[in-house]
Order: sequence, then C-alpha cells, then structure tokens
Amino acid sequence: MSKRPETKASSAVRNAEEAAAAEKTAASAEKTAAPAEKAGGPVPVADWDNPLRDPRDRRLPRVAGPSGLVIFGVTGDLSRKKLMPAVYDLANRGLLPPGFSLVGFARRDWADQDFAQVVHDAVREHARTEFREEVWQQLAEGMRFVPGDFDDDTAFKQLRSAVDELDASRGTSGNYAFYLSVPPKFFPKVVQQLKKHGLADAPEGSWRRAVIEKPFGHDLVSARELNAIVHDVFEPDQVFRIDHYLGKETVQNILALRFANQMYEPIWNRSYVDHVQITMAEDIGIGGRAGYYDGIGAARDVIQNHLLQLMALTAMEEPIAFDAGALLTEKLKVLKSVRLPEELGLHTVRGQYAGAWQGGEKVVGYLQEEGIDPQSKTDTYAAVKLEIDNRRWAGVPFYLRTGKRLGRRVTEIAVVFQRAPHSPFDTTATEELGQNAIVIRVQPDEGMTVRFGSKVPGTSMEIRDVSMDFAYGESFTESSPEAYERLILDVLLGDANLFPRTEEVEESWKILDPIEEYWDKHGKPAQYPSGSWGPKEAEEMLARDGRSWRRP
Repeated sequence: MSKRPETKASSAVRNAEEAAAAEKTAASAEKTAAPAEKAGGPVPVADWDNPLRDPRDRRLPRVAGPSGLVIFGVTGDLSRKKLMPAVYDLANRGLLPPGFSLVGFARRDWADQDFAQVVHDAVREHARTEFREEVWQQLAEGMRFVPGDFDDDTAFKQLRSAVDELDASRGTSGNYAFYLSVPPKFFPKVVQQLKKHGLADAPEGSWRRAVIEKPFGHDLVSARELNAIVHDVFEPDQVFRIDHYLGKETVQNILALRFANQMYEPIWNRSYVDHVQITMAEDIGIGGRAGYYDGIGAARDVIQNHLLQLMALTAMEEPIAFDAGALLTEKLKVLKSVRLPEELGLHTVRGQYAGAWQGGEKVVGYLQEEGIDPQSKTDTYAAVKLEIDNRRWAGVPFYLRTGKRLGRRVTEIAVVFQRAPHSPFDTTATEELGQNAIVIRVQPDEGMTVRFGSKVPGTSMEIRDVSMDFAYGESFTESSPEAYERLILDVLLGDANLFPRTEEVEESWKILDPIEEYWDKHGKPAQYPSGSWGPKEAEEMLARDGRSWRRP
C-alpha cells in the first residue's frame, strides 16, 4: 500500500504536536530535577536509591550499580582461580549490573578476544555456579584487555581510553574499582600511574576505589610508607585492603554467634574461658612461590593479617552497629590491648618443614625447594602466645599458629572453657572427659562444633566428650559463596565492613615486629617432618602452661 503524501497543513499540525510533547517532557524533567537543582546540581548516580525498595526487605539481594573492575596482574594465579570466577559467579547470581565491565592489564600481547578466552577458560574450570552461555555472552561484551608494563605511560593512556569507551558503550557511569593483584613491590608504581593519568579522579557523582592484596608492607615502617603513597592518590575510605578470610561466611558468623544469641555471650570472658587457640594449617608446601615467600615467612604471611583479624573478631566487645566505623573501633581496642610475652624465646616458636612422606608421596624440605637459599631462616611454621589486657580477657592466653606441610588443611578458632569447679564424680568416671569447647571451623568444612561431656550408656557412670555439630552445607539450602564473591561485591557497593583499615594494619605490625626482630637475632627455625603438626618446641610451649594443642 502506497504512503499517503503529507500536505502542508498536516505537516504543520504534526510539528505543533511534536513541539507540545517536547515542551511537556522538558517541563516534567525540570520538575523532577528541581529538588536536585536546589541542592546544588544533578543527583549523583552513586547516591541514588531505589524509592520502591524497603531496606528491611531481605528477599532481594544487594545488587551493584553501574560499575566496572580493572584487574592489574590479570594473568596471575589469584586472578585466574579466584577473581575472574568470582566475577562470573556474581553475574550468574544477578548481582552485577547488565553493563558491568571487566578490564585486564598485564604484560601479554593479547587482543580483547584472547583475554575473553582466558577468562572463559578460568570460569569454566573454577566457577562455583553453573556455566550459562547467555550470562557469559553479556559479561564478555564488556571485557577489554590492555597490554603493557606498570611504567609504560602509553599503556596507561590506552587504559584511560578503554575506561572512557566503556563509560560510553556500557554505561558504567564513571564508577571503577582498580584491583592490584600484583606483587607488593609494584603497589606504589601502579597507584602513582593511576594518579598521573587521571584514572584515580572520579567524575562528579561517580567513584573510584583501589583494592590492595596482602601483604601490606613487611613491617610497620614499610606499611606506613605504603599508606602514605596510597593515600596521596586515594582517600582512606577509597582504599579496600583485601583479607579474604573476612569474606568467609564462618568468620562473619563469629559476630552472629556472639551477639545474636544470649547463650554464648555471658560465658565469653575470663570467668569461664581457659584459653583460645586459632589455627591455620596447610598441607601443601610453597609450590612455585619461592620468590614471594622466602624472606616473608608464615608469621608475616598469615599471623599479621588473617589470624590477628580472627583474634580481634573473637575478642572484641559488641559494636554499637554493624558498620565499618563501629567494627573498626572495637577491633582496634583489642589490637591495642595485646600484650606480648616477656620471654619471647619461651612463648614463640618458628619452624621449617623437612623432607618426609606426606599423603603417600615423598616430599622435599623447605631448604631443598627450588629457588630457596639453603641457609634461609624463613619460617614455614609460626606459633605465638598473646594476651589481651582488658577486663574481659585478662589472664586468658590466645595461642596463634600457622604452618605449611602440616597434617591437613584446616582453619579453626577453638574457645576452650575451664573445667567444672567441682565434680561429684570420681576420677575414673571422668578420666576421658576433656574441656568443653566451642570450635568455629572457617575452612574447609564450614560450620561449628560444641564439645561437652555426656554419660556413656551402660550401668556404670562414665562420662566422655561428645560433639554437637552445625554445618553450613547441611543447614541451609544454598552453598556459601566464595569469599572473593562477597568482597568484590562489597567493593562495588562501597561497603567497607569486611576490610581492614589503615589503623588495623599498623597495629598488627606493632604486635608482630618485636617477634620478628627477636627471631632474626636468636637461632634458626626448628625442623619438623612434613605431614606432622609442627615442631616439638611448639608442643613444649603449651606444655609449660599445662595445656596442649588441639588436633583438628
């Protein structure tokens, strides 16, 4: 059917109608924008809230707004095995915006499609959730790769162009997090390049954030120097220091266990607790990480961040609210109250794993690992005794230990209680009864065990330890998300609850530095067979206090 020709009159009518509609739309927009203009400009995207959503409604998860993630060191193990699969899992769960963008930066001569293939392979192999092609295609459209070194200005100009292009094509609204998945020595260079090329400066109404992996410095002096460099570019509230342990459901459950239940908090103090043991054991060696690990060691790698954070959460007072500021206040009180033992030689132990049979295979000792100096004094096992000088915990020792090539992979917090002050039972009835304990299993079997005494069925009175067990996998219908899923989402949302702040990092180094200085001047690490639970000196350390290590 042919199109009817337009007359001058009908054209005039149509133009008048269009002008009236445009005027009406403009008036409506002006009316909507009026409150913002009175406040001094347009409403920033970062401050926008959905007016239809009630914050008390827990049926809907928190979803990140328009944003993108730039990963430096995107070809490393951490990125391939944890970060990229976590990004996919978030997208698969509907927690990322449709236009989410992922930019990789590394010293590889790849095209964008090569990078997309690497991410695809990593996701296929390591993602927690089922692979879905439609989710992958939407994510892949926003992927870009920038090749170059960290001192390459041309590469950072390309990165700036990629960010600007994604802003236009994907609608990221200028919101970007920069994830430094690189060796610590490159942190200063990367943040300075971000400043030099204007990438750290957020457009009005947008945000820029830096995500930094541990270790944050190797002692207090270096941590302060690094803080100064980073804070010259990013404000303190823009810096997110990743401690992936704090993203684990079980670690967050420490606060729920203590402060949402009346049955635990009344006994969570020196009147009932005998001691606390915090263990992080690995059953593997250093693998190919000789260049990173040698000179750092177990204490700097694990105790300074992971274990001291677990101790702070276990020992802290109830915060006034569940927000970053209130949590920081209470954790800092604990870290500032820590008292080191007077005799460091008696109450701290370091060790190195020696060659032995483990898991059915012959493994070499630390000093025989490829790339390790045969005279190295780096510790692969560390155990320390700490006390907290406050009203709640005075006199209660906290024993922290970590090591490689131990009996099995496990991380747990064991709160061990005092024995009953009076027992009406004779000693033969209770000879197999130990101390009551609450054990929080952080990994791998996330959950909690309560150990207590119970009568053995039979005609005689015999009491033995039994355990009541709670496991995440059995009690809830969905599996726990990976720690990096929660932490990456929190970065995009700007939620800093689970990230150690500057003050915590520095206080932790104040605790560990004197121990490291003592070890540097006194002797060598004790040797322990691979597959065991550490050197005999560690057993002797607790035996002096009349206690023994738990066997996880």
